[in-house]
Amino acid sequence: MWEVLNVIGTIAFALSGVNVALEERYDLMGVYILGFITAFGGGAVRNLLIGVPVEALWDQGLLFTIAFIVMTIAFVFPTLLKWTFLRQGVFFDAIGLGAFSVQGALYAYSMGHPLSACIAAAALTGTGGGMIRDVLAGRKPLFLQKEIYIAWTLIPGVVVGLGWMTGSWQLLFVVVLIVAMRLCSVYFQWSLPSRQAVFQKNESENIQS
Repeated sequence: MWEVLNVIGTIAFALSGVNVALEERYDLMGVYILGFITAFGGGAVRNLLIGVPVEALWDQGLLFTIAFIVMTIAFVFPTLLKWTFLRQGVFFDAIGLGAFSVQGALYAYSMGHPLSACIAAAALTGTGGGMIRDVLAGRKPLFLQKEIYIAWTLIPGVVVGLGWMTGSWQLLFVVVLIVAMRLCSVYFQWSLPSRQAVFQKNESENIQS
């Protein structure tokens, strides 16, 4: 299941990076850079957090090859990427979020780290690559937008960190759940409570006064 999650997350986030690069009209090199950063950036941040040498990423030669092939196909045949739900790229990003957040939590749990580390590893692995991608592309990071995004990574962080769900089918269920919740949060515009309404009210009162 570890390898399955790795492959699913890598392909999904690589395609997500390609989507952003094509929307920004980047050339082939820009497509590769954004794709690789999106696919492997979260794992690099996670490794730094839980004490795994960053150079461990270079041992994933097969995943780099898979990402390279997927990005090349997507660049040559961009019409294949039109099969997405909701906004462009949200579908692939949701799959990457689900797969990598579960993988990050499982990684920390397998190393014997406490619950807090599992939650942090899930959040950083699931969102780290997309965050770096959006910053490089000059966009507002997805996890800062109003729809619920990074909060969904709490689910795998808790259930895996506490050892409640560590079987293969259980982990796959959590991945599907995260993907479904992310897509629903975009479609139905679910958002967490904020103080925006209070600030708007105070601003209108100040203007009137």
